[in-house]
Amino acid sequence: MNQTRVFLIFAWLMVAVLLWMEWGREKNAPDPATVAATQPAVPVANDADLAVPGTGTVPQATVPGHEAPAAPAVAGVEAASAAPRVTVTTDVLKLVLDGRSVLDADLLQFPQTKAAGSPPVQLLTEDKAHPYTATAGWASQSGSPVPGAAGFQPAGNATEVVLADGQNQVQVPFVWNGPNGVSIHRTYTFTRGEYAVSVKDEVSNAGSAPWQGYVFRKLDRVPSIVTRGMTNPDSFSFNGATWFSPEDGYQRRAFKDYMDDGNLNQTITGGWAAMLQHHFFTAWIPQADQAALYRLSQNGPRNVIEASGPGFTVAPGQKVSTEARLWVGPKLVNQIAKEDVKGLDRVVDYSRFSIMAIIGQGLFWVMNQVHKLVGNWGWSIIGLVILLKLALFPLANAQFKSQAKMRKFQPRIAQLKERYGDDRQKFQTAMMELYKKEKINPMGGCLPLLIQMPIFFALYWVLVESVELRQAPWFAWIQDLTARDPYFILPVINMAVMWFTQKLTPAVGMDPMQQKMMQFMPLVFGVMMAFMPSGLVLYWVVNGGLSLLQQWYMIKKHGEDTLPAKVEAK
Repeated sequence: MNQTRVFLIFAWLMVAVLLWMEWGREKNAPDPATVAATQPAVPVANDADLAVPGTGTVPQATVPGHEAPAAPAVAGVEAASAAPRVTVTTDVLKLVLDGRSVLDADLLQFPQTKAAGSPPVQLLTEDKAHPYTATAGWASQSGSPVPGAAGFQPAGNATEVVLADGQNQVQVPFVWNGPNGVSIHRTYTFTRGEYAVSVKDEVSNAGSAPWQGYVFRKLDRVPSIVTRGMTNPDSFSFNGATWFSPEDGYQRRAFKDYMDDGNLNQTITGGWAAMLQHHFFTAWIPQADQAALYRLSQNGPRNVIEASGPGFTVAPGQKVSTEARLWVGPKLVNQIAKEDVKGLDRVVDYSRFSIMAIIGQGLFWVMNQVHKLVGNWGWSIIGLVILLKLALFPLANAQFKSQAKMRKFQPRIAQLKERYGDDRQKFQTAMMELYKKEKINPMGGCLPLLIQMPIFFALYWVLVESVELRQAPWFAWIQDLTARDPYFILPVINMAVMWFTQKLTPAVGMDPMQQKMMQFMPLVFGVMMAFMPSGLVLYWVVNGGLSLLQQWYMIKKHGEDTLPAKVEAK
């Protein structure tokens, strides 16, 4: 197979895939004017928004001495009213709680922009146009009283809680005292340096009658309008709900087609539910040994993912407890790993395809190890390139050796083409006989190219998705590796590297049209790379530069540029 033709095919394939991805984002983007017209009517979230289970019922917890109720769960609702609020500030988070919901969440270590004095990223918000809340509430079974929207009250008088210097943890307690002696004590636990918040509920029944209810945990959001375009990295990342079950693995549903693929109505033990956006996410991680009914729902512009359950029957004098973790923060790989939750690493969504996600995770792991040594993500990318080149060195050597031999025999191939003219069948037969006689492998350049393409696409998503690289500088003019090169210097260097590589690559048997197409490839790639993250262009420039040096060396090593033109007599 002609190596240049193979390269041309894969190059155009890559361009086509990237253009198709961009077209898909533009096609499915909502009209900002239309969305803006509908935003003021966003309803306020409360317990009444709970969907009553359809084909599924809320799973019941086993409480010693009592049978689980057979009746389906039905939501009981109290009138909503303003609940007392507590502001909690740690070293990484600033949250506003009302006992039942986390209403606002600022990520203190992640400014919105690199400008001095930029406010922190606000992940959860009460913004009327795009509200985003995380709620843990209780719903009734068999008419038992439950806390409503204003049911939980702060257990103390503090309205502001701050994690003090030298303090590792802080707890914020709330309580609901219902009729007939039933109470629910809720404790939020915040830990220094962590984005996972523990939310523990303890139900006590000091009354004379059994109490029945179930806990639900939900994420409720009206998605923000993401500006679409190749210059906006936010539009490249997945935006939507995801969930995980040990049986079915990682699943996801984009906001733009939230209910198009049918509802989710699945009982899961040991799972989690999350909402993802570029670089950040929220997730409810229920207690691993307690089952919950996972559901998706929509209420106008609001998208909800919910884990309902378990349900409890609490006899007089008994206590039961249930615990969950709420993640509110960035997609930091190392911190997510510390949570030791199966499948949670997939929120760093390198791809919906498992094989690409695995490649992406491997590439980031290597980059992360290099970063521990050099302390700069730009140099880590360069280190990753060098390690990949070393790993692929035997294959690349075979490729460039084959190219050097083909370049050496170009004059003889040119004479074969002149001899057989338009008879391509005879020309191809004679050329293959020459390859066989001189031990030239025309497929020698294909395998390295086939390996590099999935690495390129996986690395593309790694650089787009990794919050560790967000606003991370390399040096000089590159101050954000996830944004495009502001002065287009790297794309221009990439064009030059491709042009010189093209001059060293033998154009064996190419027709004039293919030759013209190849001449435009450096320009096509230069324009395409101009809008990609500068970290990705840096990878491509370093990879191409090292390949160019290796190819030049192999050409010098394996023969002259030309040989005496000699064609075997037939």
